[in-house]
Amino acid sequence: MVILGEVETGLLQTRSPLETDQAARLLELVPGQSVLVSERPMPFVQSPPVLTGVDCDLPAASGRSPRVIGAVTARATLTGGHVVQGSAHAQIASTDRTHRLPWSHYLAQPGTLEAVGRTPGPEAALAFLGGGDRGTLDLGAIAARVVDRLQQSDSLVRGSPVKAARTRLRWAAWTADPSAPAEVEFRVEPRGLRTLRLRAPRLPVAEVAALCEDIAVHDWLLSVLIDLVRKSGLGVTDRRTAIHRLVPAIDYLLHLWMPGTRLTGDLSGIWQALEKRPGFTRQWETLVRRIRDQLSVGAVTALAAQADAR
Repeated sequence: MVILGEVETGLLQTRSPLETDQAARLLELVPGQSVLVSERPMPFVQSPPVLTGVDCDLPAASGRSPRVIGAVTARATLTGGHVVQGSAHAQIASTDRTHRLPWSHYLAQPGTLEAVGRTPGPEAALAFLGGGDRGTLDLGAIAARVVDRLQQSDSLVRGSPVKAARTRLRWAAWTADPSAPAEVEFRVEPRGLRTLRLRAPRLPVAEVAALCEDIAVHDWLLSVLIDLVRKSGLGVTDRRTAIHRLVPAIDYLLHLWMPGTRLTGDLSGIWQALEKRPGFTRQWETLVRRIRDQLSVGAVTALAAQADAR
């Protein structure tokens, strides 16, 4: 079994985080289908699935590329009222057919792509992670369109509290030996791309997609915080200016760090492996302590200056 996906994460271009009811209206991407809304442990809204029909080749490292036909499942999420994600994924299934059936057949099994001729294995998943030629399966383009659709909404009051680039998490998962433990490998690639490989004996598609979305949003938060701290000039410019540059992180980002809290099932333990390497939370907490230390020193310095002025 092979599952492929991509998640695009960024900041919704709006002046302030949306209230939950506003977010729910924004994510009504499919008329007549309900939006998932959750208030705890933080505001979270998820659109109904959006289906995209594809008939293309899978990327291949060598040899002939397998042809896949079916309906990719995509959706949008909004975390904390302003961290937006577009996610697209599909499970690859084998078929003996060599021709395409009416689209009603594929729409009846959303999120499944039938591989014509032969069943792709881990080698196809690795080729997908490496990127493909023009005309091969491009889940990133589908995910990006979902985000763009939200960003272009006329209901948004333009203006962004934080300047942050989008990131892309391209992921592939395939089944391993039933006696083998789950394994995960996360890499930071050039130009905002991240890749994730997951091998596990059991791969519930919905849980895998939710896991990868959760990893993507926390990687984005960490990446933005690293960039804000770097640009603040801590230790280079004066402390007042540095703290002023960090205020958006304090106001809009620090409270959103909750890895794994929305996950259930067997794959929720994957976060434990990621906390060992690359160590998401360890790096996040180091940056947060650095910011809070600057605030503390700044407050003490201001009080001392007031006392001296008396």
